[in-house]
Amino acid sequence: MTDINETNPVLDTVKQAFAPVTDALKNIQNMEVPEAAREFVKKTAGTAKDRAADLYAGSEKVTAAIETAVTGSVTEAAKISRNIQDAIYQDAEAFFAGIDKLASAKSFNEAVQIQSDMVRARGEVFMSRAKSTTEYLGKLVADGAKTAQDNFSKVYSKIA
Repeated sequence: MTDINETNPVLDTVKQAFAPVTDALKNIQNMEVPEAAREFVKKTAGTAKDRAADLYAGSEKVTAAIETAVTGSVTEAAKISRNIQDAIYQDAEAFFAGIDKLASAKSFNEAVQIQSDMVRARGEVFMSRAKSTTEYLGKLVADGAKTAQDNFSKVYSKIA
């Protein structure tokens, strides 16, 4: 049988062996992110943000051309396309803003908090979009069913 007092030196030895790792993990939370690294991330995010804005402007022109060229149900498709483009652009803007914020973090804890806030905000946006999409599609289906019913009534009245 092993005496408890005999195992304490073993535990002390293990604690001493892992002390440098434990200290390193404690210090990583307060480790400073170098200014050059933060600036590089900001510059790269800025360039990508500008490219996303250019892509968005181009897609707006294409959607406007589609809307001008056609009417009726295609106009609804153009509205859907525009909403999708807006959502993608907003997501890209939020992503790059988040990268910019993360690049400004001066400690690991601050970066984790920023990331957590970003994830929560994106979740709220997703839920809002899902609700709006459901309402829009419900209205679209109801309007389509009403139109079909009206057309069927006209055809039926002509037959009878």
